[in-house]
Amino acid sequence: MKNTPNQSEATIEKQPAGVPKENRLGVEPVHSLLIRTSIPLMISMLVQSLYNIVDSIFVAQINEDALTAVSFCFPVQQLVISFAIGTAVGFSALMSRYLGAKDFKRVNKIAAHGLFLEWVTYIPFLLVGFFARPFMEIQSDNPRIIEYGTTYLSIVCFLSIMVFTQISLERFMQSTGKTLFIFFTQTLGAVINIIMDPILIFGWFGFPEMGVAGAAVATVFGQFVAAVLALYLNVAKNKEIHLSFRGFRPEGHIIKEIYQIAAPSIVMQSIGSVMTFAFNQILAAFTSTAVAALGIYFKLQSFVFMPVFGMNNGIVPIAAYNYGAGKRKRLERVMSLGVRYGVACMVVGMLIFMAVPDLLLSFFNASEELHEIGRTMLRIAAIIFPMAGYSIMRGSVFQAVGRSNYSLYTSVIRQIGVLLPAAWLLAQTGILDLVWWALPIAEIIGMLCSVHFTKIVRRDIISKVPYEPEPLAP
Repeated sequence: MKNTPNQSEATIEKQPAGVPKENRLGVEPVHSLLIRTSIPLMISMLVQSLYNIVDSIFVAQINEDALTAVSFCFPVQQLVISFAIGTAVGFSALMSRYLGAKDFKRVNKIAAHGLFLEWVTYIPFLLVGFFARPFMEIQSDNPRIIEYGTTYLSIVCFLSIMVFTQISLERFMQSTGKTLFIFFTQTLGAVINIIMDPILIFGWFGFPEMGVAGAAVATVFGQFVAAVLALYLNVAKNKEIHLSFRGFRPEGHIIKEIYQIAAPSIVMQSIGSVMTFAFNQILAAFTSTAVAALGIYFKLQSFVFMPVFGMNNGIVPIAAYNYGAGKRKRLERVMSLGVRYGVACMVVGMLIFMAVPDLLLSFFNASEELHEIGRTMLRIAAIIFPMAGYSIMRGSVFQAVGRSNYSLYTSVIRQIGVLLPAAWLLAQTGILDLVWWALPIAEIIGMLCSVHFTKIVRRDIISKVPYEPEPLAP
């Protein structure tokens, strides 16, 4: 066996009995593999975005203040997801790479460390729950918005261990290409959330009427059910990984290796939380309805972005595996197909946003003022979708080859270096509609950064991966 990136023959453990000689990530035709791997993730992410939208739709039925409060809480929820997914990106990409190299002992060690790090990361967010009220008070002076936000945020923070566990267990299955199981876990969690939302918010079927608190509890309960199913599927079906904490002790070199990939992803996604928080403050100077409009946009755009992120998640293990196995032709094929499909999905989303913005807003019990603000905002924001699709797909390759820092640089430049300054400057005109143009301005710069870093990856990494004959799929 030839040496593969970041390892030597001495580190490679013999393949255990009963495990296939080659994972399908390395032998199945790339096009069908990408479809088979990505479609379940795309559907599950679509369902995930659907329940996020439904959550806000039900909250909006309480009143606009409740919807605004949840919008103010959104940056913290983003931060939780950023750390959970970012950490998972690190250990899952690493696991896929070592699976490609047949180093199964290291794969199992990385899995144990990954789950351990997810649980450790939960602790700071547990503490954040105790500061929910001060967080709301720095954003609004409306007592009702503050009360709604405090209730909602404290619950989702105290019980955020559910989402950390769910995401880590799902990424174990992603690393081995068993993405159909992730479809089952995420869909079940989403359906449970959608069912429980109105029951707990409005007190149906004898349950107490919990209002905004009911929306938070429904979300956490859905995550709990999904995590339990993910645990079962890993134990029963994911035979290439053997998760065990017997004799476990954190090893610094493994943690370092995980965070070399994960840290840029964590920071990159966390920047989105900072951006949202700051953008909310800029909009709040106009009207709280503008904050609600941005909150609606984030919920609606997730319906377009999440399936593309699902495709991204499907590409990462394929690209990482074939990079680890030294199969350049397959790696390049994944890169090409990913961009085509990602941009195509985004174009469809852009057309929908531009064609029927009022219909989309009507789902959220929008007032006349919210319709007026949201209509313009959705049409302007939709311009960014195809450009974002390109950047997302290139980011999957950066992760797979251990260059997540390129995605980080792109995100920092786009959101902190361009978006927020542009939004602030446009806000000085006193014209709210102009503020929304900061979004496409920033995305143009972000796409140019992605193009630049892709050229570097091709030159410095992919060009050095050898072409090897591809074995026929069994």
